[in-house]
Amino acid sequence: MKQYDVIIIGAGAAGLMCAKTAAKRGKTVAIIEHTRKIGEKIRISGGGRCNFTNLYCSPKNFLSENPHFCKSALSRYTQHDFIAEVKAHGIPYHEKTYEEKTGNQNARGQLFCDRSALDIIDLLRDDFTQAGGVFHLETKIHDLHKEGDLFRLATDQGAFACAALVIATGGLSIPKIGATNFAYETAKRFGLSIVTPAPALVPLTFAPELLEKTQALAGVAVDAQVRSGDGDFREGTLFTHRGVSGPAILQISSYWREGEPVTINLTPDLDIFSALKNARNRTPKKQIRTILSEFLPARLSIFIEAIGAENARIADLSDSKLQRIAETVQSLNVTPNGTEGYRTAEVTRGGVNTSEISSKTFEAKTVQGLYFIGEALDVTGHLGGHNFQWAWSSGYCAGVAV
Repeated sequence: MKQYDVIIIGAGAAGLMCAKTAAKRGKTVAIIEHTRKIGEKIRISGGGRCNFTNLYCSPKNFLSENPHFCKSALSRYTQHDFIAEVKAHGIPYHEKTYEEKTGNQNARGQLFCDRSALDIIDLLRDDFTQAGGVFHLETKIHDLHKEGDLFRLATDQGAFACAALVIATGGLSIPKIGATNFAYETAKRFGLSIVTPAPALVPLTFAPELLEKTQALAGVAVDAQVRSGDGDFREGTLFTHRGVSGPAILQISSYWREGEPVTINLTPDLDIFSALKNARNRTPKKQIRTILSEFLPARLSIFIEAIGAENARIADLSDSKLQRIAETVQSLNVTPNGTEGYRTAEVTRGGVNTSEISSKTFEAKTVQGLYFIGEALDVTGHLGGHNFQWAWSSGYCAGVAV
């Protein structure tokens, strides 16, 4: 039997951060991972360059049934702490550029590796192994229980034991790289509750009736303001052959609930009603479709077809008709029938209920020595590096506590 002070299950961002932090404190630490590679979500993120944090990360960038839970960890290990580690390892990075004229505050502060996401994986792995940490890859756990002060694990590579067990296996997003429900099943085994998981940061899909109206728009992208529930984002929106995607839609998907509409303002910088009235005075003979194409991609004019004005001259349209057109353009309501699911979701919303976890140590309040970190918990970040920062912050805090 192999015995360690700390065993971390899961070699993703949070698990690696926790492991290296604990190992550098002199603990004997092992990572058990059921696949043959470490840091796969790191590797594929940001187009292979890893959006590893955000300069403006704060608690307001996270969703949870307990919105206060993330505050302690984010303040104890900040984005600036991780940036300092990146610099110390000589990893070149840059902030993603964005156009100030769009007013898109959500796109600011995203930091990417200049070379490759592998630089971040190397940082975490090298710190861990140089501190004496050990990997057990391609190791599947058959049984897990607590016996006295020790957790005992039966695996296809033999038996393991530890005093501190950290669950860092993430959520259900991107199953092709090994996502499982291991964290949720382990939590339930020890009597902890789960906030129902759902795909997040994911494209939204339309039912056939709505798709029939929008499929002609597939490939059309606009800078839009998108709202649903408590969410309100100003970023790129892309119509697809399944529904809608793009950064604004991925963001709003974390707030959207089944049966609710999503409201899209296709021209957030322009008062369309005033613009149309001005155009009626200047160019009364032009068709409304032609005038709208000055403000929107031409194909988006299909949204005025239901009003029956698409072929009308603007001179023939009353103020009330123009107002209806403006409302259609600036408060376009679409009701998705679902999402593209965990296959394309960047993260999982929901997870282990944080009311049963210490916000300082990440230890389960009712099970001494059992910890949950990262995406396994009911903490979901916005797009743009915030979920990685949650992995670093939660992993670090557990790493200093185990």
